[in-house]
Amino acid sequence: MDQRPRPTRGRPVATTHEEIEEAAFRLFDERGFAETTVEAIAESVGIGRRTLFRYFDSKNDIPWGRFADSLDHFREILADSPPGLPLHESVHQAMLRFNDFGPQAAPQHRRRMGLILSTPALQAHSVLRYAQWRGVIADHVAQRTGLSPGDLLPVTVGHVSLALALSAYEFWLAHEESDLLDLLDSAMAGLRDHLA
Repeated sequence: MDQRPRPTRGRPVATTHEEIEEAAFRLFDERGFAETTVEAIAESVGIGRRTLFRYFDSKNDIPWGRFADSLDHFREILADSPPGLPLHESVHQAMLRFNDFGPQAAPQHRRRMGLILSTPALQAHSVLRYAQWRGVIADHVAQRTGLSPGDLLPVTVGHVSLALALSAYEFWLAHEESDLLDLLDSAMAGLRDHLA
């Protein structure tokens, strides 16, 4: 019996999100973000520009990774919060779970967030991503309180949570010996005071 693999129909997978990210970050380190072209990233992975855009909408999206999947994961974490848990605590605990990447992933996560928070060309794009992230929290708050996601309290909790998280991240990036989850835990305690 012939055991040779048979050719499959359709276009084979050319690469992965992770391979594109790895190549892009290597080039960002070597050349800088602004000086790295989409063409250079695609070439380093061995694909064309059009193929790269099947994985990421733009160069600015690459540092954010699979952001839509991350937001879905965040929604799931928030939805898993015990119903009796106070609102501030459900957001606080979800934030810790969402940002628990483990020690192996920490160096790449530090690299990713360092690029996002320090690159001027990414700041305008970050505003869009932050709005989506805040929206996940606003949806959770609205569901827990019976309000609309656009009401003042859900919107405010989203903004306050983002500010607290960013302050923890900025400190973490500036102090390599610090622990991200400890910093987030301390920062998010401020949400309790705000909601009280």
